[in-house]
Amino acid sequence: MTRRFCLVTGASAGIGRAFAELYAARGCDLAITARRGDRLEEVAQDLRSRFDVEVECIAADLADPSAPKTIVEALVRPADILINNAGYGVRGGFSRPAWETHTTFLQVMVEAPLALSHLVLPGMTARGYGRIVNVASVAGLIPTTPGQPLYGAAKAFMIKASLGVSLEMKGRGVNVTALCPGFTRTEFHDVAGMTEALKSLPGWIWMTAEDAARCGHDAVEAGRALCVPGLANKALVALAKVIPDRLGLELMHQLRKHG
Repeated sequence: MTRRFCLVTGASAGIGRAFAELYAARGCDLAITARRGDRLEEVAQDLRSRFDVEVECIAADLADPSAPKTIVEALVRPADILINNAGYGVRGGFSRPAWETHTTFLQVMVEAPLALSHLVLPGMTARGYGRIVNVASVAGLIPTTPGQPLYGAAKAFMIKASLGVSLEMKGRGVNVTALCPGFTRTEFHDVAGMTEALKSLPGWIWMTAEDAARCGHDAVEAGRALCVPGLANKALVALAKVIPDRLGLELMHQLRKHG
C-alpha cells in the first residue's frame, strides 16, 4: 500500500516542523517547504533518520505569487494532506509600514494557502481522500490584534474560508480544518520582536508547537472544521463571543497601551 503524502509549508520550525514530525511518525512521506533551504534539509535529514520516510525539500518564498504552482508542480506525487502553516506578523501597525509590506503579508497569509488548497483539491476529490489544515489563530476569533490589525483580519479570513471549503467538501472524503492556536512557543514571537513584551504572560497560557499540531491532526481526522486547542484559548474565544464589540475593542486598546 502506498503511503500517504503530506505537504507542509513553513516546515523549518515551530508548528510546521511539529506537523512534519507528527505525520512522519505516522508513516507518511513528506514534502516540506520554507524559504530557508539549508534549514529544510536539516529537518529532512532528521525526519529521514528517525522515521524512515521519504522527505522532499522545496525551498520557496510564498511572497512570490507563482510559488504555490511551482511547489505543487515540483511534488514527486500528488499531496494527500496539506498543512498550510507558513506565516509571520508585521510590526508597526497599519499606517506606518509601506503598502507593499502589507500586500506581501497578505500574499503569504491568505492568497498562497488558498492557492495551494485550490491546486490540490481536485486531486483529493478525485481520489476520494484529502486532509487540509489551515493554521489560523485565536487572533481571528477575537475583536482585533493590538498593533497588528491585519494579522487578525487575515486569520479571520482563513477561518471563514476554511469553514466554507469544509462545507463544500462534505461527503467527498476531504476534511478541511482551521486550527486556531493561541500563544505557542515557537520562533514566531522572536521574529516579530514581541518576546520581551510577552515575558510577563503566565506559563499556563502557553502551549507547545507539538500540542498544537496534535490537536490540528486530531481535528482534521475527526472532520471538525474548527479547532481551538487548549482550555485558555477556548475560554478566550467564548468570552469574545459574549462581550459587546465596544467593550472588546476597549480591552484591546488597553492591551495596546500597556503592552
